[in-house]
Amino acid sequence: MPYYLGIDIGSLSCDAVVIDGDAAVLGSAVVPTGAKNQEAISRARREALDAAGIAAGDVAATVSTGYGRDRVENRLAAVTEITCHARGVVVRCPGTRILIDIGGQDSKAVLLNPEGSVADFAMNDKCAAGTGRFLEAMARALQVDITELCELDHGARDGLTLSSMCTVFAESEVVSLIAQGVAVREIVSGLNRAIASRTVSLVKRVALDYAGLPVAMSGGVARNGGVLRALTRMMGCEIAVPAEPDTVGALGAALIARDRA
Repeated sequence: MPYYLGIDIGSLSCDAVVIDGDAAVLGSAVVPTGAKNQEAISRARREALDAAGIAAGDVAATVSTGYGRDRVENRLAAVTEITCHARGVVVRCPGTRILIDIGGQDSKAVLLNPEGSVADFAMNDKCAAGTGRFLEAMARALQVDITELCELDHGARDGLTLSSMCTVFAESEVVSLIAQGVAVREIVSGLNRAIASRTVSLVKRVALDYAGLPVAMSGGVARNGGVLRALTRMMGCEIAVPAEPDTVGALGAALIARDRA
């Protein structure tokens, strides 16, 4: 049976997924991109193949996506992350009509047709506000590990509003709030609601009335329960999070490799 590889090279992580001819996922990997994306690509590919128990020579076709997609050697094609995330999410979350993808340095809202193809999209790629980089900066200002941000909003009164979503200014504001003695849970809650508000604005650019449309979320920020809770409350609907939301783009790339091969 032939095997297919998808590689998604983002600003924070490089993700790889191996599938077989029946589209079953055999192995995956998520590694930090770092400053040398070629090394990250090689490591992600190797770890995904090892997890699948196959050799590089067994791969019939590879498709790359993400910011570094043109850096992948011996690829069949390089495909935009919007197309790949859409392709992957309809497999992980069938029936999705609105996809929210918050990655390392940009956010996207994608409207899907009933059959799963991309109908429209809006992208925040001019500023890192609300992305993985933004959350990293906020965790640094709060002196906590980024994984801890998921739960630090519990018990907040939701009364704090940040004056800026610019990463630089927001980091300074967080430091100032800490100095004033504001509780960490209130600061984190304010950050989550600010990210949710910015994301909803993106969604409304592709679907002003999204009531009744199934929503899913991909990207590493989908693992942040605080952001997800704030977004769910603000949108007034359930938001599906697929298993391994980081690898949705790589899965879509692998599926496209299978389709095109």
